[in-house]
Amino acid sequence: MRLDGFGIFVNDMGKIIRFYRDVLGFEIKEAEDTKNVYLVKDGTLFLLYGRKDFEKMTSRKYDYVNGLNGHFELALYVDTFDEVDASYKAAVEHGAEPVMEPTTEPWGQRTCYIADPEGNLIEIGSWDKPYEIKEQDNTI
Repeated sequence: MRLDGFGIFVNDMGKIIRFYRDVLGFEIKEAEDTKNVYLVKDGTLFLLYGRKDFEKMTSRKYDYVNGLNGHFELALYVDTFDEVDASYKAAVEHGAEPVMEPTTEPWGQRTCYIADPEGNLIEIGSWDKPYEIKEQDNTI
């Protein structure tokens, strides 16, 4: 088996589409009233599923956490520490919930956390080097 992608179960599709598209810069081609959204971000398939539509498709009812939740985090990488700070500030100014302000951790990574409008955690981090070099250095 190979990892093909991951999905988030969404209550308010339009609001989440606008957040990921307008605040975080994801390319989303579907309309805001769609049931499922498919996009590829840096080679990874990212899916947004309407909760009610998914329940109907699977003939099951699911429990969902309301508010800030710790079920998973979506990690985004930027090339510099300054970009961590700027990305955090811009995201919060455009509706992201601040969770942890940018901090340089003892292991050398600068990181911060925000939450999307449905409480899903998003990390924005950097090792202060381009992504390709970070991967070659096996920093993580």
